[in-house]
Amino acid sequence: MNANVIGFTILLVGIGLVLGKLIRMKFHVFSTFFLPSSVLGGFLFLLLGPSVLGQLLTRFEATATMTHGIFTEGIIEVMSSMPGLLISVIFAALFLGKKIPNIKEIWITAGPQVSFGQTVAWGQYVFGLLVTMVLLTPVFGANPMSGALIEIAFEGGHGTAAGLESTFVDLGFAEGADLALGLATVGVVSGVVIGVFLINWGVRKGKTNYLKRPEDFDESQLRGVVDAEMRESSGSMTVSPQSIEPLALHLGIIGIAVVLGYGMLELLVWIESMTWGANDGVQIFRYVPLFPLAMIGGVIVQLFLDKFDKHALVDRETIKRLQGLALDFLVFSAIATLSLQVIGANIGIFLTLALVGITWNVLAFIWLARRMIPKNWFERGIGDFGQSMGMTAAGLMLIRIVDSKGDTRALEAFGYKQLLFEPFVGGGIMTALSVPLIANFGPLAIFIFVLVVMLGWMTLGLFYFGKKDASEIA
Repeated sequence: MNANVIGFTILLVGIGLVLGKLIRMKFHVFSTFFLPSSVLGGFLFLLLGPSVLGQLLTRFEATATMTHGIFTEGIIEVMSSMPGLLISVIFAALFLGKKIPNIKEIWITAGPQVSFGQTVAWGQYVFGLLVTMVLLTPVFGANPMSGALIEIAFEGGHGTAAGLESTFVDLGFAEGADLALGLATVGVVSGVVIGVFLINWGVRKGKTNYLKRPEDFDESQLRGVVDAEMRESSGSMTVSPQSIEPLALHLGIIGIAVVLGYGMLELLVWIESMTWGANDGVQIFRYVPLFPLAMIGGVIVQLFLDKFDKHALVDRETIKRLQGLALDFLVFSAIATLSLQVIGANIGIFLTLALVGITWNVLAFIWLARRMIPKNWFERGIGDFGQSMGMTAAGLMLIRIVDSKGDTRALEAFGYKQLLFEPFVGGGIMTALSVPLIANFGPLAIFIFVLVVMLGWMTLGLFYFGKKDASEIA
């Protein structure tokens, strides 16, 4: 792969986003359901790529070489790698350009979402292990470690599922990696589809505070076009382009935050390899994704800027535009490169786990979120729902649909939540340890443990945060 392939792929994604925008403007149904251009363009490229068109074309001898549809292997490889990089860009930018709040404010803002997100994540273990012990192992002969697959695939996503492949193999459950990847694909697709359905349900039932019903929008608003007299500036030029392009400066600041996060993660991996992880010991940090550390890197950079940047060179609105650009590219590329062929040989186990995971996530959002999050529960809870279905980007996308201007601080709270979420679940310590723990201690012991933890977080959410007045939540 060379720089030309990378550059051309970036241009192709840009073209795909424009095509998605044109589709949304042309077909009223997509506007009515608030589907972003990144989703529409991503599904268009999915149809034209290896999972759909490539499979159809390779059935014919004359087109046997077109296994990647209208794209090349290099283009698909670049697009596949974009989500892993861009999610770090998005989280690194969460706190740049604004003063970092104190710990108390962070807890007040994100505490309800921490309790809700943790409840959903640990609940995926609870119901995954329960259905495995009661049904899957007795009826289908499933490996007891199957009980961890819902959390690994749904909260962890494709990256975590792929990262744990060697763990599955080492523990004699090689098919677990295929099942996890298939479940992650189901989670991402259903997360977007069900998430958009839930948003439309919430809008029509009056559960959203800022997103109006489709019939309340005029034609321009439905198409996503801002009237000329209502257009706002996308940011301030804090430096002269003669010295450096403002966008280049802000992109570089984000880059510093990501590199700091990468350095911290590598340091943790090295410490692990020299201590408890040495000589084939327990590996934890090698499975932790970069983006939570990139967010911490962003906090460090902003604390430095608060103290030393006397000229206020970093403009928050410009950072948000770059963040939005990364999000559009991320959602587009993640959808465009979904593998629709990964379903595994154990179809009964696969479908049962998928159904249990989806049902728990939907019911938790509808019943628990409003009781745990006193203020703007729908806007804040929908992001956690999207993340719980297999892709943090899906959560970010759903937040962007219901709160495009940031009125509810849902994105901010979602970011704060990761500080007390990602280190443990969704690709964190428990996610990495879950399969070895089940293998060593058995499903029943781990079921009791995760049940106690889930009930603890649920109690905190329902009876502490849930009893607070909305005015007490930032």
